[in-house]
Amino acid sequence: MQNEIYLSGVGGARPELPMTAAGLEKLAATTLSPEAFAYIAGSASSERTAAANLAAFERHSIVPRMLRGTAAPDARDLSVEVLGTRLAAPVLTAPVGVLELVHPNAELAVGEAADELGIGSVLSTASSTPIEEVGAVSGENWWYQLYWPADDEVAQSLVRRAEAAGAKAIVVTADTPGMGWRPRDLEMGHLPFLQGKGIANYLTDPVFRSRLSTAPEESAEAMQMAVLTWVSMFGNHTLRPSDLTRLREWTDLPIAVKGIVHPDDARAVVDAGASGVVVSNHGGRQVDGAIAALDALAPVAAAVGERADVLLDSGIRCGADVLTALALGADAVLYGRPWVYGLGLAGKAGARHALRILLADFDLTLGLAGFANIAEIDTSTLRAVSG
Repeated sequence: MQNEIYLSGVGGARPELPMTAAGLEKLAATTLSPEAFAYIAGSASSERTAAANLAAFERHSIVPRMLRGTAAPDARDLSVEVLGTRLAAPVLTAPVGVLELVHPNAELAVGEAADELGIGSVLSTASSTPIEEVGAVSGENWWYQLYWPADDEVAQSLVRRAEAAGAKAIVVTADTPGMGWRPRDLEMGHLPFLQGKGIANYLTDPVFRSRLSTAPEESAEAMQMAVLTWVSMFGNHTLRPSDLTRLREWTDLPIAVKGIVHPDDARAVVDAGASGVVVSNHGGRQVDGAIAALDALAPVAAAVGERADVLLDSGIRCGADVLTALALGADAVLYGRPWVYGLGLAGKAGARHALRILLADFDLTLGLAGFANIAEIDTSTLRAVSG
């Protein structure tokens, strides 16, 4: 990508989109609707957790090694296998809901872009496009994220639809039995689900529809009743690690649990049958003042890393962040907000651009730090930053 841009620059061409995550966010803030930007960018309460996610990376420095023959692009192998899924690089798009807020093609564009790049994508339960349509364009490397509703028959139906559509893993989000206090959305009185957005998987689900007296497409009143039915079952406060045994009865796919930041919780879900854990605080959107995801990574990896795959979500913004996460015990990372900004700015091309700049940055950082492949990275790669 770097060579492509510089060669085009000889003829006077310049990239149409920013080359950093921060640049994409800045441009999106002036381009997206206020409601859309607030929903994507916003976090819980004072937004300290979101800030902590980014600041945590500043406490680690990479120690590059020299004269190892890794600077040439053909000397490096970024591929990795996570939860049985082979990826061209240790990156998956994080599950983000209600993408219709930023672009009409929503999850279809993201699934296609990730597939073209050989990386993974994780489809949110709160998607704007039904599972089957997204699965049809997302290739072989996509997973399904489950917000487990307070109706097990609906949950089972969603999981089985995902497996039938080609998902390669189920990612249960544990940190959102209800939504956190989000001032940016509250100040606008904006919760898109109440407008029928982000609930496409429910509206197309036969079990969910069996709970309705009238099909939602019949009238505005019927749609309103469907939304209220969704409200009644979103979030499940009763879930415990033992419930993973029921999920295992519904699917043969690998199961990961997302939202884990405590080693004891990681042990509990792995003991209950999870094949992976995603260290995450939901991008800072749930608990204000919570531990940064990166700070939670090493203890969780030490607790379960030999028994389960470990992924990091929350705070990844550049190639050095990916390398740092891998050095602290992650097998792969989930990448969230920046590609959503790219999607809002330029559709599929924008999402692809946001993913490419992360992958190009990581590839160069890996090689220039002296590594030929992912397996060579360990804790000796880093030094803690004092002060």
